[in-house]
Amino acid sequence: MKIRLVHERCGREVLVRQVLETGGHCPWDGRAFNPHYTAVLAEALEAAETAGSALENALEKVAGMEPDFHFVRESVLGPLEEHLARLEPSARRRR
Repeated sequence: MKIRLVHERCGREVLVRQVLETGGHCPWDGRAFNPHYTAVLAEALEAAETAGSALENALEKVAGMEPDFHFVRESVLGPLEEHLARLEPSARRRR
């Protein structure tokens, strides 16, 4: 899984891999995505991308078995959507 981000300051799209390569800074303007937690943020982004890939691979395996069930989409996507919503600029401004 390749997670893409949009830097709020410069408006450019950034891949997690680029954030890791720049040590938690925007590859386009060089600014830290979070000046207080640069290393921790980069580590968490890497973990999210790795976990996403693991989930994607596991679901692909399950689908290949053609089981006699289907997933309740909300049980998989709901928690992810909640976390992503908290990261939206408008949600952060309300805090």
